Amino acid sequence: MAEAIFSAIVGDVIGRVISLVVSNFNGDHSTEVKLQRICRMLIKIHSVVEEAKGRQITNHGTLGWLSELIDGAYQGRYLLDTIGCGEPDLDDKNHDEVDPKPFSLSKFNPAKRVRVAAFTVRNILSRHDIGVDEIDRVVESLQSMCGDLKEFMMLLQGCQPIHRPLATNIFIEGQMFGRHVEKEMIINFLLHEDDLPRGKLGVLPILGDIGVGKTTLVQHACDDARVRSHFTTILLFNFSHTYKMEMCEPKPVLRPKHVIGDVGNSDDPLHELEQSFFNKRFLIVFEDVDIHKKNMLEELLKSLNCGKQGSKIIVTTSNKHVTTIGTVQPIKLKFLPCPEYWFFFKAHAFAGTDVQENPRLVAAGKSIAAKLNGSFFGAKIIGAILKENPYPKFWCTVLQRDIGGLSLLGDGLGYIADLVEILLPSRLSVKEVFVSKNPLSSETELARLQGLCLPCPSSAPLATHSSELSLAKATSYERVLLCKAVLPFYSLYYTAKCAVDSENCYSKFSVV
Repeated sequence: MAEAIFSAIVGDVIGRVISLVVSNFNGDHSTEVKLQRICRMLIKIHSVVEEAKGRQITNHGTLGWLSELIDGAYQGRYLLDTIGCGEPDLDDKNHDEVDPKPFSLSKFNPAKRVRVAAFTVRNILSRHDIGVDEIDRVVESLQSMCGDLKEFMMLLQGCQPIHRPLATNIFIEGQMFGRHVEKEMIINFLLHEDDLPRGKLGVLPILGDIGVGKTTLVQHACDDARVRSHFTTILLFNFSHTYKMEMCEPKPVLRPKHVIGDVGNSDDPLHELEQSFFNKRFLIVFEDVDIHKKNMLEELLKSLNCGKQGSKIIVTTSNKHVTTIGTVQPIKLKFLPCPEYWFFFKAHAFAGTDVQENPRLVAAGKSIAAKLNGSFFGAKIIGAILKENPYPKFWCTVLQRDIGGLSLLGDGLGYIADLVEILLPSRLSVKEVFVSKNPLSSETELARLQGLCLPCPSSAPLATHSSELSLAKATSYERVLLCKAVLPFYSLYYTAKCAVDSENCYSKFSVV
């Protein structure tokens, strides 16, 4: 009887506290009504965005409008994902327990009801990033967008329909995440007939930091059916660091990465362009052009006047001074904003499961994603590890690692090596990270290693025989597959050569 009375008192107190908290979220309408309104508006915006993606939009203003709609949809979805997940509790010992749903209380344990209610209320009150002001801001923003959807749809009626794959919420390996507007801007440049004089090629610079996705974007644009049918040949090049000396004049040696169409002798594709593709339309992509290679490229472009009017050049670079080589304004790529990056990260970390099934994973995942600073490599590598270990305790351990203190500058491989070194147990160390276009034999996936993010026991069994002593001193190496990038024209496999400290661990990598 005493327990029943106590439970009733606790229930009344909890109800009053929750009512007080909810009242702080209420304006003219309740929070629930506002969230339902957000859901309905997101459905409308999503439908219009999908319709727009099935149209060839050539007007830059309309593309900018579409970009705002896409950003607004991500903001709304991000808000809905954030509501209810709270902040990761790194000190909670019951990490691997599934959180109860918000405001759901235990019917059997009054003390637990107090703890759960206090935890829920504390999360709401301590969340400074999501509150009534944020909800109202998103509602106001989405309402403004929905109010102009009719005008936007009228503009789409004048755009030509295009064939595109069936839309799906499942992120498929090999497809490009986001960047639809930027891709259409590239395609518009490639298909547009310039008013340039004969022999003058249209040049589009694409500017962005290392790892922002310039190569992925360009390859997907080049692989579009509209582009492939427009050009006789599409070539992808990057400069090597060697020079061919003839008549005491340095000439850059180009290395082709991929060729679409029949270009003849691919060892000297530029010569073949001059000989075999005179007065035909071609597209050449020069990747990773720095300021030192800009002068060489400028001289090279003078010799590429053999193509038909409409031949185009794309230059990717991380140096803004290289963009002056362009005949049009550069396309500037930035890392994905936080809401959009969260969905890229979630696609790799949650394995298609309903994120609301475990709010603790959502809370820890959002904090991990925020520390990665928009790195695609970070999302792929850490996301694969988290997907293989769907436990709140493990995710909080990853969160406590210094994964956010790494520089994204360099060639990308340095960032990958630094990140993996943080994740590996102390018995393993990265000696080298390299890239290949084919998977290597006898390599282990990083996500399937045991002991990730945990230090190796400091003590090891003592060797008793001379053969065991020599084995302990020997250093063995294992190749670990870190991640892969599936592009339209090839795949890239990022592999680490790791040394195994046999003094701390006799066995090689263990696979879960």
